[in-house]
Amino acid sequence: MRTGDPLGHRLGLNVPYEWWPGPELLADLEEAGFDWVQLPAPPSSVLSDTRTCIRHARAVAAALGTTRLRAVLHAPGDLSVGTAAADRAIAGALSYAAECGAEQVVYHAQMVVDGRAAQDRLLAETRSLAVLARTAERVAVTLALENLAPVYPGPETISANPLAVRALVRRLDSPAVGICLDIGHANVVAGLRRTSLHRMIAPVLDLTSLFHVHDNLGARWRAVDQRPGIDPLRLDLHLAPGKGSINWAQVGALLQDHPAPMLLEVHPPRAAPADLVALTRTELLGTSESAPVKV
Repeated sequence: MRTGDPLGHRLGLNVPYEWWPGPELLADLEEAGFDWVQLPAPPSSVLSDTRTCIRHARAVAAALGTTRLRAVLHAPGDLSVGTAAADRAIAGALSYAAECGAEQVVYHAQMVVDGRAAQDRLLAETRSLAVLARTAERVAVTLALENLAPVYPGPETISANPLAVRALVRRLDSPAVGICLDIGHANVVAGLRRTSLHRMIAPVLDLTSLFHVHDNLGARWRAVDQRPGIDPLRLDLHLAPGKGSINWAQVGALLQDHPAPMLLEVHPPRAAPADLVALTRTELLGTSESAPVKV
């Protein structure tokens, strides 16, 4: 075990969509010092079919079984429950997680722009999530509802406010439902609302079961926020920690004492896994020292 290390057994890295989490890839993550991995769920067509869902999940389980990595499953990002088809797919994602050994399923909640027309949609989603929460309890998997942010300048969805996600989690009132607190998304929204990142994330830490960790350039109001080689308008950049504008020393002070795993969500092209571990530890802890060795 790691001792005296606030990040011990908490760091993970995402497997990008369209990448297969085979034994070699997972071994590289474990050797680099990660203890967790975020797996991309297969498409809804697979999740909704019991036979193919189990077949796919068992193949992932076999690969995970060659390591000691713990896993999180990210449900398809375009799924919004409240319809029979979407409900069936997210139920399949929970079954998939239980089959492959993933402990949490990340779900994009409240993907609607606030307004009168959104109320029926939100009510249907909440009703479906209440049913899915009971499923999550039965299979011992946590359903982690993620706060979002505009990918490009434009309207915010309700879940851009972490407090709205927290309110939904409280309404569902299930031990199997928590918050996936996305630090990068919160930074974008904090910039758009001209408030601090601390004010966005501190009030929801009590119900957070998982962190997504990545960097960006915030709302990009200023010319200095334009950088060569980076899309000049994109807000949700998914950069490695330290490559954007987030003050990770301040964020680290909030995250270090929290027990939830921290999954890096860094889009390709990206540094080697070992370099991402070192970079993250430097940003969050203010030290470049390597982690204590596992024994």
